[in-house]
Amino acid sequence: MSRKTDFLIIGSGIAGLSLALKIADLGKVTIITKKRAEDANTTLAQGGIACVLAEDDSFDLHIADTLRVGDGLAREDTVSLVVCQAPDRIKELLDLGVPFTRDPKDPSKLHLTLEGGHSRRRIVHVEDHTGREVEQVLLSHAREHPNIEILENHLAVDLITLCKVYRGCPREVLGHERCLGAYVLNEETNEIETFLARVTVLATGGAGKVYLYTSNADVASGDGMALAYRAGCRVANLEFVQFHPTCLYHPKAKNFLISEALRGEGAILLDPFGKPFMHKYDPQRKELAPRDIVARAIDFELKKTGKECVYLDISHKPKDFIIKRFPYIYETCLKFGIDITREPIPVVPAAHYFCGGIITDRYGLTDIKGLYALGECTCTGFHGANRLASNSLLEGLAFAHQASIHLKKEWPLYQRFEPPAVPDWDPGGAVDMEEKVLISHNWDAIRRLMWNYVGIVRTEQRLRLAQKRLNSILEEIEAHYWAYILTADFIELRNLAHVAKLVIECALRRKESRGTHFMVEYPQKNDALFRKDTVLWRARES
Repeated sequence: MSRKTDFLIIGSGIAGLSLALKIADLGKVTIITKKRAEDANTTLAQGGIACVLAEDDSFDLHIADTLRVGDGLAREDTVSLVVCQAPDRIKELLDLGVPFTRDPKDPSKLHLTLEGGHSRRRIVHVEDHTGREVEQVLLSHAREHPNIEILENHLAVDLITLCKVYRGCPREVLGHERCLGAYVLNEETNEIETFLARVTVLATGGAGKVYLYTSNADVASGDGMALAYRAGCRVANLEFVQFHPTCLYHPKAKNFLISEALRGEGAILLDPFGKPFMHKYDPQRKELAPRDIVARAIDFELKKTGKECVYLDISHKPKDFIIKRFPYIYETCLKFGIDITREPIPVVPAAHYFCGGIITDRYGLTDIKGLYALGECTCTGFHGANRLASNSLLEGLAFAHQASIHLKKEWPLYQRFEPPAVPDWDPGGAVDMEEKVLISHNWDAIRRLMWNYVGIVRTEQRLRLAQKRLNSILEEIEAHYWAYILTADFIELRNLAHVAKLVIECALRRKESRGTHFMVEYPQKNDALFRKDTVLWRARES
């Protein structure tokens, strides 16, 4: 089955939905999302969106904070581009109906909170469930727009490019590579359909599920990164995986994040014996140190004591304040028998955010014509080696806006392009996979391997062991890819394995410690050799 559209957007988080709303008047927009539309990391974002609004704040301060946390790899021009448009992007969300929390002292202003790495209060939020509200508002508007179609339970298998259509033709003959759309698994019919588009956009989010413990939604299996890399795009800086310091530690809590905003409002980290410890690792900033420092401090305390969690205590604050400021966290913890107004919260670090991804320019353009990428699946130069808290939703909004500017300008050219005839998906002699344990076993093996060998603190020996074991798993996956009829679980497993491979390769190349990447053998930064991106390209790596 073949479908045609003007814009094919893969992903339904803040970046994909924002872009869809901005370009829908140009032509037909088709959004595909592999589960429900709201099943995105955006929905889980608690903290808020960084934006300069306070009188004692400035763009220069926000830029400086972002560059400092980015640890030498954030690009000042990109940081300035994003930071300076934040007020306009927040105004757009307000106009759409996002109910940002107001300042109780002056309801004409938005309430601003503080998070680690920030020198001023500049986080706008909707209580402690910002992402959920933003996602619902954007989805509501997208569903009402006559030019936007949202297809749930549709999972991209691979991008369709000219090189794939004209097999055997080198890029030099074609003049350039171009994206024509994607092969997509319709999970309701179990058929792989052909989606052709003048413009294709990857807005698939991160890859937290590559690790055993993560704050991410179940959909975060690195699909966009894997799709782009296999198609021939460059990826960069995938060694920089940010581990959120505080996820709820409870056997029945799957991936519940305890927002950094608690520490911004005065919560204290306690070791397993109830004593504060952050003063030993960052005497000045303590709990408000950047996430990489806090996560490594917790990791060290756990390894030193042999315990399974540390604690985050905000119970010294007034009960009414806690319940009003953090209603979602309060209610969720209470379901697990934890009253955060009276006792500390058991927490552990978990994989949270990928600072690297598909290389794009300031308009979201990738190496392949007609293919854009937005949000967490990208490497724009905004985050560098470590992301400043609450800059992620901002990046999605900003680059959706940037892409819309470019698409509106170039639309007359795109509109004249007609994709060539593309063959339907050919399963060949593939048969149903009867032993589903082949998928579940490798899924678990990869995530445990990454957590134990490629986690918060790394060694070269462990990385090489992980690479060797992963290569063996990848050989098995690729053999199964051609032998069996594809399922959603298997497609995700393949993507997960490819992203894991890229993370390990990037980590092995960076023989220093910078940002979220910490190597035991190389504990210092080496600006002379490594103050640059770690770039991988399937066709020619450099």
